[in-house]
Amino acid sequence: MTPAHTPPSHPDDHPAAAAYGLTKVHDMGGHRVTALDKVSLDIPRGHFTAIMGPSGSGKSTLLHCLAGLDSPSSGAAWIGEVNLTELSDRQLTLMRRDRIGFIFQAFHLLPTLTVLENITLPTVIAGKRPDPQWLTEVIATLGLRDRLAHRPPQLSGGQQQRVACARAMLSQPEIIFADEPTGNLDSRAGAEVLRLLQESVHRLGQTIVMVTHDPVAASCTDRAVFLADGRVVDELQQPTRDRVLARMRLFDATGNP
Repeated sequence: MTPAHTPPSHPDDHPAAAAYGLTKVHDMGGHRVTALDKVSLDIPRGHFTAIMGPSGSGKSTLLHCLAGLDSPSSGAAWIGEVNLTELSDRQLTLMRRDRIGFIFQAFHLLPTLTVLENITLPTVIAGKRPDPQWLTEVIATLGLRDRLAHRPPQLSGGQQQRVACARAMLSQPEIIFADEPTGNLDSRAGAEVLRLLQESVHRLGQTIVMVTHDPVAASCTDRAVFLADGRVVDELQQPTRDRVLARMRLFDATGNP
């Protein structure tokens, strides 16, 4: 990995997302805890990236800062050519609405709405009309064509997460951030969701950043980035389950990066 320290000079050269010297310090009742320590990282477009590391390594904090859900103490997080740290609250809200998609461990579906209504809700709230052709393609890709009139309580966990994926993809965001998207699923449903995320990257050109602790999930990505003590300590290109397990065992065996 080549650490990114300054943004590219030409807008077309910007990665999908990037961190430059990103630091996040929490004040825990007078005790300062460094969650991120000068992290520099770029996320290439059209790739599936996993962020991994032990509990407390800063994985979710990094994802939240990159996605504009949290503000760094210093440094900068970028989406494309835009420095998130320079945006007003309203500009940041619009950025998250128009250019970023989110998939979480909890599905965050409204139980009283149908599958179709859940998928299209953010677009409708934004005052936009969904692109019918893209909506049809997303529904077909995620295998939801025969579930559109159902409501979330009538679906399995895997089906609900597919709905959440469809909702994130519908606005055609530049990048999707996924925080443990298979954490509430059994192994079969989790594998199904991962396959669909892979397909959205490799067939539809989506960019996805996924926080996960699961070596199997990481093996579905193009790249695994490892954090420890708030710092990027390693990465694997085209990770396999065994290579990820071997790297994670180093944390368990030594307690060090």
